[in-house]
Amino acid sequence: MTVYAAVVLAGGAGRRMGGRDKPALPVGGVPMRERVLAAVADASPRIVVGPGPAVAGVRLTREVPPGGGPVAAVAAGLALLDTDVPAVALLAADLPLLTRSAVGDLLDQLHRTGVERHDGVTSGSGAAVDGACYVDGAGRRQTLCGVWRPAALRTALDRLTVRRGGDVTGAPLRELLADLSVRAVSWHGDGPEPWFDCDTERDLRRAEGWMR
Repeated sequence: MTVYAAVVLAGGAGRRMGGRDKPALPVGGVPMRERVLAAVADASPRIVVGPGPAVAGVRLTREVPPGGGPVAAVAAGLALLDTDVPAVALLAADLPLLTRSAVGDLLDQLHRTGVERHDGVTSGSGAAVDGACYVDGAGRRQTLCGVWRPAALRTALDRLTVRRGGDVTGAPLRELLADLSVRAVSWHGDGPEPWFDCDTERDLRRAEGWMR
């Protein structure tokens, strides 16, 4: 069994949903946050970064400052991980179609050898990548549907913190991950793409339709 942790980012403002708590909105009668947590039920620990509410068996924390953006949220989640955790799933809280199988595929890809850097060049057949995330049909990385080596994330966070003068508030996730070696993973499973996120009412209706 693959040992891994999960950090679920749930602190967005939900502006396109009228400021509602987007991860708490139901799809198929189940809040999206709970659907994501169910997809990583075998992770330990499971951490939600956001305002809550607390979920049984899940650690709850908050980015500093609250609403400080995804990099600040990643930092808060990493702070609760033991140093010997070999992998962490980094996930948005609004992925209602995410499955354990999809997470498992990412973990398998993380533990393959070979390095594919952000420029698409692959080298070093015996080397390990820093992360693996899904890419869509246009080749765009879905970085909040990926798995990463915590040590690589911590190193990247330290470097970014120094570059930004000690404050990562508002920093984009792509800046944190820019120098990491990442394996791009295409989706070949059954059903809709697991990285489909719900930013609007229309997205919620589409996700509901796929579940019928």
